[in-house]
Amino acid sequence: MAKKTLVLGATPDPGRYAFLASNKLVNYGHPIVNVGLKKGEVAGVPIEKPETVHNDIDTVTLYVGTANQKPLYDYILNTQPKRIIFNPGTENPELEKMAREKGIETERSCTLVMLSIGNY
Repeated sequence: MAKKTLVLGATPDPGRYAFLASNKLVNYGHPIVNVGLKKGEVAGVPIEKPETVHNDIDTVTLYVGTANQKPLYDYILNTQPKRIIFNPGTENPELEKMAREKGIETERSCTLVMLSIGNY
């Protein structure tokens, strides 16, 4: 089943995991929304600033380091995803607790691995 995914920390830099994740999500049939600070597009989808709240998101996959997440808390939580995937390097107990209190599932995992082994 396709899960609309917001890639937070999207970048047009092909050397970054967020770039790989956006492409792999699309290749696996999941529609994406790319959100980041850099201009450009990934997997044919433009990168937008974290301003427009999307209300039809199944999963937010994080590629923003823990130290840079605080200004994004409201944006992430207002999106009301079903789950947030904290990829390696993005683990954040404070945000995880806030999300769970709003009924949002949290998972410390790797989107790329989850897709590869079929448990996304």
